[in-house]
Order: sequence, then structure tokens, then C-alpha cells
Amino acid sequence: MTKKDIVRNISEEMGLTQQQTKDVVQRTFDSIVEMLAMEGRVELRNFGVFEVKRRAARKARNPRTNIQVEVPERMVVVFKPGKEMEAKVNKMVSNRPVANRPPLFPPSWVAKGLSDPALAGKTNKSKKQQPDR
Repeated sequence: MTKKDIVRNISEEMGLTQQQTKDVVQRTFDSIVEMLAMEGRVELRNFGVFEVKRRAARKARNPRTNIQVEVPERMVVVFKPGKEMEAKVNKMVSNRPVANRPPLFPPSWVAKGLSDPALAGKTNKSKKQQPDR
């Protein structure tokens, strides 16, 4: 779902124009961002809590070059859903038929270093790795 979808849904439910609804939705988002920047925490009862947290500096590896790099400390926004939201989402997802649930991984996905002989030969071949003819 996108912001445009949210605006369309609210507009239809409330009888407002999409432009009026878009302004309200955007101001709501702007207000949340502003309060996070000023106070570091926004609590929306029955929905959840947005919070600014410090992520410590760490060492990481560039996967392309395999060179270790230093990642500086930074601030990140985290979200913790409220109990009511979590319960409602879990109930709605568990009531959906299994066929309508998206797969966790695409069907062609295979873990790197897979050593199960039963699955040998079942690898994810990219377009670049065409067999020689």
C-alpha cells in the first residue's frame, strides 16, 4: 500500500476530496517526523511507538570487494507496534487462506552453501550464467 492508496481510501470514507485528504495525511507524516527530530519519541495509542535510537559504529564488509569498512555511528528510527495493532494484524493474517499469503522467499531461492545432497543441482542460476551450447 502506498500513500496514494491511503489517501484514496480515506477520501472515499470521509467524503473529502483527494487533495484535502492528501494535505491532512502529509501534515500528519510531517508532524511525526518533526516531533521525532525534536523529542525523539512519538507514541500513538493503540497503534505503536516511533523512537529515535543511536546505532553504534561498527565494522562491516563490502560484499563486492570483501574489504572491511568502518560504518560510523548514526541515528535510526525504530517502530514498535502497539498491542492492539499487533493482535489485529495477527488475527487478520491468520484468518487469510494460506494460498493468498505471499511466500517468505521466491521459489527459486536457495541458501548459499547448501550442502543437502538431495537438493544438489537445484541452484538459482542467474541470466548471466547460461550453459555453454
